[in-house]
Amino acid sequence: MRVPEQTASRPTYTPRTQRLDRDPRVARAGLILLGAAVVAALIAIAIVSPGPALPTRLQDGLTLSISVLIESMPFVVLGVLLSIVVQVWVPPGMIERWMPRRAWARRMVLSLLGMLVPVCECGNVPFARGLMMRGFTVPETLTFLIAAPIVNPIVIITTHQAFGFDDGILIARLLGGFAVANLIGWLYSRHPDPDGLLTERFAASCVVALEADAHAGGASDRGRRSLAQFVIELRAVLPALIIGSALAGAVQVLVPRSALLAIGSNPALSIVAMILLAMIVSICSNVDSFFALSFASTFTPGSIVAFLLVGPLVDVKMLALLRTTFRNRVLVGLVVVVVLFAVAVGSVVNLFA
Repeated sequence: MRVPEQTASRPTYTPRTQRLDRDPRVARAGLILLGAAVVAALIAIAIVSPGPALPTRLQDGLTLSISVLIESMPFVVLGVLLSIVVQVWVPPGMIERWMPRRAWARRMVLSLLGMLVPVCECGNVPFARGLMMRGFTVPETLTFLIAAPIVNPIVIITTHQAFGFDDGILIARLLGGFAVANLIGWLYSRHPDPDGLLTERFAASCVVALEADAHAGGASDRGRRSLAQFVIELRAVLPALIIGSALAGAVQVLVPRSALLAIGSNPALSIVAMILLAMIVSICSNVDSFFALSFASTFTPGSIVAFLLVGPLVDVKMLALLRTTFRNRVLVGLVVVVVLFAVAVGSVVNLFA
């Protein structure tokens, strides 16, 4: 069977001239310095803001950071294992055989794939990396990556447990997640060079993975590849996860929440406040509904929906993980589209709730 052109092998990758700012070690050091600068700025804010003593807040921040890290780790490992299954053990063409040939239909199917992959946003990043190493395009993978944390079966169940069908929050979250994922997939499908949206290091690893598939050996060879890929994926994802968790914990305890809570009843400002809160707290999408439920009596239904849309997609932890694969301009684009979309959906919910 002819392989659809959307999943055809990528062109041979030729690295661009290696400048200092393209060196992975320099990029990682820059990320660490940026995180340290953010934490230092937050500490400065905490010193002049009212609230508990700074040492107490720092201890709380450390506790929250470790909590976010521990909460995310099982899903990251599960995502890496699923990624290895897709990359190494699933025969070439098996997944593609069941995919539609039209690009928009392929993206719609991939946006529903999350219903079969019960991991949160942290685990979806390594799984999405596996899809691209297999030959799926950047727009197709982004569609899966954005939709999966929301159409995940565990997320659907927990959101229903928290809100039922009250104020249309569950329906708005599911339809909104599906719609924004396909919108982002369509937008990036218009990009003249989608592969140029990937970091050079990951783009090179995709080519290596495709060549390895073409020369796949027996079970022992696949076992060695699986172990090597497991180590590679963890080395790529864990530093970003640790930095993202640290930032999430620092922001939660060092930024005063009184200003956010004071505007909870305003239809427009409440949406903005809950979007900011979603990006700050970095809670796993499998349990974020119960966190949002604690604000339901103070904030508008539309702001709760905005929180549930933005949190799994562009919180600080997720952005740190995405940076292992995509360039900074992709992250900026994702934040802009997701936030604007969440504002629009939240406003519509407020009108009819």
